[in-house]
Amino acid sequence: MRVLLVGSGGREHALATCLARSPSLTALYAAPGNPGMASVATLVPLKADDVLGLVRFAQEQKIDLIVPGPEAPLVAGLADACAEAGIPCAGPTKAAALLEGSKAFTKDVADAAGIPTARWERFEDEAPAIEFVRRRGAPIVIKADGLAGGKGVVVAQSVDEAEDAIRRLGMPLVIEECLVGEEVSLFAFCSDDKAVLIGAARDHKRLGDGDTGPNTGGMGAISPPPAFGREMQEKALDIMVRPMLAEMVRRGTPFRGVIFAGLMLTTEGPKLIEYNVRFGDPEAQALLIRLQSDLLPILAALAQGNLEHAAAEFSDEHSISLVLAANGYPDAPKKGGRISGIERADAVPGVSVFHAGTKLADGVLVADGGRVLTVCAKAATPEEARKLAYEGASAIQWEDKIFRNDIGL
Repeated sequence: MRVLLVGSGGREHALATCLARSPSLTALYAAPGNPGMASVATLVPLKADDVLGLVRFAQEQKIDLIVPGPEAPLVAGLADACAEAGIPCAGPTKAAALLEGSKAFTKDVADAAGIPTARWERFEDEAPAIEFVRRRGAPIVIKADGLAGGKGVVVAQSVDEAEDAIRRLGMPLVIEECLVGEEVSLFAFCSDDKAVLIGAARDHKRLGDGDTGPNTGGMGAISPPPAFGREMQEKALDIMVRPMLAEMVRRGTPFRGVIFAGLMLTTEGPKLIEYNVRFGDPEAQALLIRLQSDLLPILAALAQGNLEHAAAEFSDEHSISLVLAANGYPDAPKKGGRISGIERADAVPGVSVFHAGTKLADGVLVADGGRVLTVCAKAATPEEARKLAYEGASAIQWEDKIFRNDIGL
């Protein structure tokens, strides 16, 4: 099979590594890709949201399957354009991708399907939103009602912080009650009203140790999460995913692709935080280093709506992904810093390093984004995996490197 992988982050590097192992693979292209992916894929200078350019390239290169990594091309209609061109795409249509493209849409679907979630209101004007948080008090959650790269959510601990978030994020907004509990990420392959469990991870969203600082796209993840085993994951699919799929079919916008359900395990049971319409980042990295199955035929079958052979096998090992970000992330990350030592990190047993925000400048690897690298490790115990990941991170030299010291604790 000839495959086009769309995206340039750590998630896509992990996906590319898995796809490259497949005996079914003839050629792998990545658009736009990153320097780390160049060893397993041919890089294509097309932006991830250039839908027409991606489809044109796929037609010219006789691509058999398009694998979308990030959400932006899906929300922009990549799967629809692929269907029109007769190219299989392992992702949802534009209408189904609204599950991630609009927080209010997700809440409407959850309410219609009877899925437990936080109480919420949608606002299109600033004054009523501010009046609402003054009346309700804090803590309270403010969400941009659209794509925000994982940085459009503020868990406000005071009314002043909530008001500042309302002014900064702009309209429209969804404001909801603050759920309390342990957060987990649940992943499944889906087609129409059917879902097959992939697995679960736990993300660490906030920038600083002890869950302090602003929300980010994710600073690290562990898999599997403690006290959320396969039996609980299957039950969560029944509560959180399959009713949503049935509601999407009822609306005439069936979902096909990978669903990521962000859940809060509260004292009242699991509650839905959000849906994403693709693998998470950095959760995908932690999950995929444990993958034992051939991913390519699974994604090819998924693109055709066939989940009969979609079950993926994972090792019993524990894994961790540790994000190395640039100083100033998430607001103003420093770019251009020279990076070395990745080979030393990769040489640590059980460790894999995935590129995200990197580029080559005159043949030198430099930082070119907020989340720059993801150091992953797998081992027989969570403690050993954590030790290896931090050993790998310490081998990488880069002046502007920042990371959390408590991932997995």
